Amino acid sequence: MSRAADAPRAWQRMLSGRRLDLLDPSPFDVEIEDIAHGLSRVARWNGQTAGEWAYSVAQHSVLVERIAGLLDRDLPQRWRLASLLHDAPEYVVGDMITPFKAVIGPDYKTVEAGLMRAVHLRVGLPAELPAGIAKLIKRADRIAAYLEATQLAGFDPAEARRFFGSPRTGRDIRIEPVPPDEAKRRYIDRFRVLGGTANC
Repeated sequence: MSRAADAPRAWQRMLSGRRLDLLDPSPFDVEIEDIAHGLSRVARWNGQTAGEWAYSVAQHSVLVERIAGLLDRDLPQRWRLASLLHDAPEYVVGDMITPFKAVIGPDYKTVEAGLMRAVHLRVGLPAELPAGIAKLIKRADRIAAYLEATQLAGFDPAEARRFFGSPRTGRDIRIEPVPPDEAKRRYIDRFRVLGGTANC
């Protein structure tokens, strides 16, 4: 038997039929339908949220894109698209809470970064985002986390401020978890509006 046959499988088959190699992901194996479908079924906060439905990464991503637009009203569409896709690798690796990522170590970050580069290249974004844009998306992500923590995950405001800061933008946004199919639809709709290609 060959060594290749002995090697553990490092790819995942998607519903689109694509086989995405986690160790060497190709942009040609990235499909928006797979991303939206997966993220709509991945729960934020390990599912520890209030509401009839789990609060999905897809719904979170749409929120982060909205907040990024509030932080910079002139933000070009391509960078709003980048903010929508900021958690795209989680359609493959899931949404691991920050403390668990620290336990796993740098291997998780390596896989996540490779997947993110493939996603970016697939949709026409640079493999690595400009530092200023990455910082803006991170800021929007932390605001979203504060809103989710206080509205859905049982944090009191003082506790949430310690972990995520005290946002001045987006405080009037109210979050209501939606079913997976609705979260998927909203994600794809924003992708199209922001210039995502129909054949991705």
